This record gives sequence, structure tokens and C-alpha cells, in this order.
Amino acid sequence: MPPNGAQQPLALRECSRSICAGAINADSSKYTASMEAARDRLAVLAGQFTQEDERESFMQRQATAAALGSRGFTRAFPQATTAVEFPKAAHDALALDALLTPEERDVRKRVRAFMESEVAPIITEYWEKAEFPFELVPKLKQLGIGGGTIKGYGCAGLSITAAAMATLEMARVDASCGTFYLVHTFLAMLTIALMGTEDQKKELLPGMAKNDLVGCWALTEPSHGSDASALTCTATKVTGGWLIDGQKRWIGNGTWADVVVVWARSSVDNKVNAFIIRKGTPGFTATKIDNKIALRCVQNADMVFERCFVPDSAKLPGVEAFKDTNKVLALSRIMVSWLPVGMAMGAYDMAARYLSERSQFGTPLASFQLMQEKLARMLGNIQAMFLMGWRLTKLAEAGQMSHEQASLVKAWNTLRGREVVALAREVLGGNGVQADFHVAKQFCDMEAIYTYEGTYEVNVLVAGRGATGIAAFKATSKANQRKQHDVQA
Repeated sequence: MPPNGAQQPLALRECSRSICAGAINADSSKYTASMEAARDRLAVLAGQFTQEDERESFMQRQATAAALGSRGFTRAFPQATTAVEFPKAAHDALALDALLTPEERDVRKRVRAFMESEVAPIITEYWEKAEFPFELVPKLKQLGIGGGTIKGYGCAGLSITAAAMATLEMARVDASCGTFYLVHTFLAMLTIALMGTEDQKKELLPGMAKNDLVGCWALTEPSHGSDASALTCTATKVTGGWLIDGQKRWIGNGTWADVVVVWARSSVDNKVNAFIIRKGTPGFTATKIDNKIALRCVQNADMVFERCFVPDSAKLPGVEAFKDTNKVLALSRIMVSWLPVGMAMGAYDMAARYLSERSQFGTPLASFQLMQEKLARMLGNIQAMFLMGWRLTKLAEAGQMSHEQASLVKAWNTLRGREVVALAREVLGGNGVQADFHVAKQFCDMEAIYTYEGTYEVNVLVAGRGATGIAAFKATSKANQRKQHDVQA
């Protein structure tokens, strides 16, 4: 009973009735029982509020509670389950999980459980609104993956494979969450860990490992994407520090990051250095990039630096030239190559469940030969993608991985991942273009993964250089073009 024997507030009684009524009127026995249970819980909770503002706040949350209580079925389409109740993993056709150590499987299990229970029920709404679920960030502490492979400073010290499994399982449910983890951990934190001073590490890494501080990595510029080595953002030496001037673009986490690792060209020697700039520093502004069709939850930023002063202590001494970016990108590119694997797994799991639930012409869609062919093609791609990522990761752990190998796997996995999510979209028919059923979101998000951390074209050219010994990144000179034209003529 409510305190002092008071009755349950009328508005809340009506709210509880309407929630249950919505379930009953939906004519779907699949979730009526869940909604009855939700009504009972609501009645108990309602009695705990004595203030009107508390009651109002509680009532405003009931629409979401009702959606969760429906366990993935909607009134408009109860014939198949939405991503609110995420599908069970059905993608491991070759028992590839056996390749993992107990530690790696434990990390995978923890992250999978968190993503399915905490993220899947809410992420579609955030994706539609192009907002990030900030309230989930503190909860990531419980997973024991903060700092990824970094040892000490409160970081998890995972193996590369264990960190890859965390990244994969995040991407299976939501690529934006996977991208947040990747940018924060394997770009921002890793740069500080590899090339920062001891004081910089002690100041920043413990807080970043707990997600009390969030990081981003500012390299790409409006005029320099694939040719990032030509960046024009400058660092001018002045008494006691540096003035940063220039622009950056497509910086993930950029609108809300506390710690920004900025790459700029030094006025002293014209070489590229890296600097730590804190949120709120005068002369630094970050503006959200709107109207994206992919990774909509990721808060990408356009950044402007106008005589932004940072002290000498903000410079990362381990960075001496642009080539030092490769020390970071070597590991981050491994993680990026795992993102499409996880995304493909999630798309397959959803497609497989959908085909078993959805019937047409009096039989489940899973019984049709064309649908089975698409599932088999998806499944084959996923096994190959996993093995490519796993072998690359093991080469890295043995200290034997080359940049050409990393680029080959990133390019190939995103290409095959594109095929998997496209097939998943096909088999879901009309529901394949609705984000509620997951594959539409994965379909869109894969486009960003295909392009960032090195476009597909640039990565295959890196792999091509490894295969031929010839670099083919720049266009042929005009003189050579004329010569070739003359020969062809």
C-alpha cells in the first residue's frame, strides 16, 4: 500500500490500466502476460511517490516502459520480433568461438549480455533522433574493458583478441557504441599511452579508463581526408606553449569529448606533432555534423581552432612526425576490421529469426529456397570475415602484422560486410527498411565503416602496394597521361 494508507494516485492507476489495455487490445497473446506483470509492478512502484513532480516524471517514462514490456512485439506488426528483444546468436556455423581463450570468451560474454539487455531496447530511438545514449557511458565501467589493451593506469590490459571481442559484440547490437569505444580507447587513449609523458598518462588515463573523461582524435580536415599527411592545421610556438589554428572534420565524440588529441604542423620544423586540448579551452569550438544517414548516434564534429593556446605540457613528446600516427592506427585498424564482423553477425541473427517467425503463402519464409540461399551466403561470409580478423589479430599479438595486412583485412571485411547487411535487408522485405528490425540500421551504418579509418579504395591500394611493391596512390602525372594517350592512339 502507499504511505499512510493513501490510495494509488488516480493518474497512475489510469496509466497502469492503459498500458495493460494496449497490450490486450493488440490481439497478441505473445506479450499480454508481460504487460500484466508490468501493470502489477507499476502499481507497487506508484505507491512510492509522495511528490507530484515525481509522479509526473514517472508517468512520462511509461511509454518507454510499455515498449520494453512488449518484449519486441508491436501492435501494428506482431508477426515478428523487433530488436528490442535482440535475437540469440546463431551465426557461429564453424564453432569459431572455440578459437578463443577463456578470458576472451568471458569478455565476449559480458559485453554481449550488456549490449543485448541495456542497449538493444533503447538504441533505435536514439539512432532515429541522432543522439548518443550518454547515460550508458558510466555503465560501461562494469564490463572491465576500459582502456582496452593498455596496461596500468587503471586500464584493463586486455589481449588484442579480447579487446576485439568487446568491439565485435558492441557492433553486433550497435555500431555507434562500437565506434565510441574505438575512438575513445584505441585512438585517444592509445595515443596518450604510447606517446605521452608519465605525467600526462597519470593525469588522464585513469579517468578515461573509467569513462569519467571521454576522448576523441582530431586528424581529418575538410581539405585532407585520405591524404591526411598534408594536413594544414598549425601549431605556432610562443612563450610557454603553442597556438593552434585550423579546422578538423568528422571527429567522432568531438562535440562532447573532454580530451581532444589534435594533430597539427609545427612552426618550428614543419613536422606534424600532437597536442592535448581540453574541452572549454578558449579558441576551440566543436559543432555537430547533422543530417548523416550512418552512425547517427555518433556525435561527429566540425572543429575550429583560432589562436587556441595550449601550454608546453600539452604537447605529446613521443610524436615527432606524421609517421607516428601509424603507431596508433596499426591497432585501431585491427579493431575497425572487427566492426563489420560484429555488424554482419547482428544482421544475420536478426534475419534468421525473422525468417523463422514470418510466414507467407502459409509457410515460414525460412522454408523458401531463395531465402535459404541468402542465409547461407551471409553465413559463409561471416565465417570468413571472422577468420580474417582473427588471423590478423594473432599476427599483431605475435608482433608480425604489417600495415598492408591490416589494410587488406579492413577492406575485405567491410566489402563482405556490405554484402551481408544488404542480403539481410532483402530478406526482411518492407521491414528491412525500418530501423526497429535492426538490419536497416546496420545497412546504413556499414556505409560509414566502409569509408572511415581509410576508405575501401585507399586500403586496397595499401594492400596492392604490398602485393606488387608499387605505390599507386597518386594520379599519373599529366606528362605520363599524354604519353599513355599517345601509345593507345
